[in-house]
Amino acid sequence: MISRVLHARVFGVRRSRFRGFRVYAGPCCFDNQRMLRHKLILIMKTLKLLSTTLVLAGLALTGQAADDQKLQADVDAAIKAFESADSGLKDAFKNSAGYVVFPNVGKGGFVVGGAHGNGLVYEKGKLIGHASLTQVTVGAQVGGQEFSEVIFFETPAALGKFKEGGYAMSAQIGAVAAAEGASKNAKYVDGVMVFTKAKQGLMAEASVGGQKFKFTPLKK
Repeated sequence: MISRVLHARVFGVRRSRFRGFRVYAGPCCFDNQRMLRHKLILIMKTLKLLSTTLVLAGLALTGQAADDQKLQADVDAAIKAFESADSGLKDAFKNSAGYVVFPNVGKGGFVVGGAHGNGLVYEKGKLIGHASLTQVTVGAQVGGQEFSEVIFFETPAALGKFKEGGYAMSAQIGAVAAAEGASKNAKYVDGVMVFTKAKQGLMAEASVGGQKFKFTPLKK
């Protein structure tokens, strides 16, 4: 009898109401169960977090794809608008080493103004990346203005400087308002030639000097 009691205490068994003994969950078993339950909870939390992350990533990719499609559509429309305003620009799009089109540049302010926009960069007619434009100007500003802007690059070297990143427009460079025949008298300055086409609004200062750009190549 004593040996059976000792056996029960050591190995975690309890006397049954009937014959023999039955195994019961001793301290070690309870610890294992707690550890297993804890691991299962951690796995469930990890799976839930992973699922949420995948959903958010999918939404982000979907949103980015929609933004890219809209930007492409806006750029295509802007190119047609430039060529419609000045038929001579068709040769510039065809013969330049490359160009960047910003379909919607917002510009406005009073005394201190600024401009910003996103666009697409092409090399010999092939899309190679995205670009962003920023500009801060100080002077007599009136109202606000939204316009399209296209920058043509005369040579591969000029385009290469833009692609290097941190490109800034020289103060000597001015923008030519797109109008029939305007491209005939336009000249490249420092390897670039800039045209703008206003959409709405008025602004006293129309210089593009000081514009800064960031280039992001397409992912391969």
